[in-house]
Amino acid sequence: MNLRAARAGWSLRTRLMLAQGIVVGAGILTAALVAAIVGPQLFHEHLLQAGQEPNSPELMHSEEAYASANSIALGAALLIALTAGFVVTWQLSRRMTQPLRDLATVATRLSNGDYSARAPRPSAGPELDRLADTLNDVAERLESTEDTRRRLLADLAHEMRTPLAVIGAHLDGLEDGVTEWTPETARVLRDHTERLVRLSSDVAEVSRAEEGRLEERAIVEVSVGDLVRAAVEGVRSEFAAKGVELVGAGGGAAQVTGATGVDVAAGLEVLVTVDRQRILQLLTNLLTNALRHTPAGGTVRVDAQTSGEHVELTVTDTGDGISATHLPHVFERFYRGDTARDREHGGSGIGLAIARGIAHAHRGTLTAYSAGPGMGATFTLTLPVG
Repeated sequence: MNLRAARAGWSLRTRLMLAQGIVVGAGILTAALVAAIVGPQLFHEHLLQAGQEPNSPELMHSEEAYASANSIALGAALLIALTAGFVVTWQLSRRMTQPLRDLATVATRLSNGDYSARAPRPSAGPELDRLADTLNDVAERLESTEDTRRRLLADLAHEMRTPLAVIGAHLDGLEDGVTEWTPETARVLRDHTERLVRLSSDVAEVSRAEEGRLEERAIVEVSVGDLVRAAVEGVRSEFAAKGVELVGAGGGAAQVTGATGVDVAAGLEVLVTVDRQRILQLLTNLLTNALRHTPAGGTVRVDAQTSGEHVELTVTDTGDGISATHLPHVFERFYRGDTARDREHGGSGIGLAIARGIAHAHRGTLTAYSAGPGMGATFTLTLPVG
């Protein structure tokens, strides 16, 4: 038990050295046994065949010389083999243990919350290089997650600060008699209370969406055209009020001021099995996001096309656009890195995160593309057919 406990504390270098010593020792011992048992007998027979008389002084002297030479050769071989084995093992263990120590140091820093730690590529073999790359990838993901968490908490605090400040100011005014209870006071308090309730609901929903815990209300088979028409009709009045043109899939220019429906090409009347209300929520989020960032006189277009076993729905606008730096982050909660998602345009910064969560819950994807600021943006939803 004590030996086992002692072995548990041995370093990798010690284990490699010991293993190499055992291998070399076993080889030398095997060679010595073979030379001691087989060699003298063969040498004796060859001397007899060469004409030496049995038990002659020459024969005995030759056999003694052979035994001495054999012992010296085996001893020298043992010394050289042990020296070479230990030198090679020492160098190999040094090349292995130092990178492993570096990786362990980085892992320790990560476990202590230092997500900026990175491991250098040890160049000690593809296995250790791959381990270092994997550890660095984990570190980058942890650092990104931590940055998102901090930004989430900061933005959440900012979103809550205004309504709480307004509610607190009105309550203080009522308590001090400076403010009277009027319908306007009630309306302000109610509006900001509802804003907090909506914020709480949005945060809970985006968390469920990102964790794949969206409840399946009613999974049905529905045509893509029906989804597009329903989503467009739901936001038509908002587009009309802002003066933004809404163009439907299939090329039908469904300007909101006059058209009553949205044209969908006959070939796109494919069926998808989805939660209809959730997908409508996703499309509505995309359309309202496009409307929010498209100035009056601009255009938002909805298209749909099949691609193999999938159908692609795209919402394209001629609005603010998104810079290449911020494009990878547009689906993050509360992200407002540029004009595409700043507070001046309104919104809580959660709609696109919820939309992506809904897409993933339906085994689909949601991606964004923009040529840059002022060049508009395109959001593509991909869903499996059938």
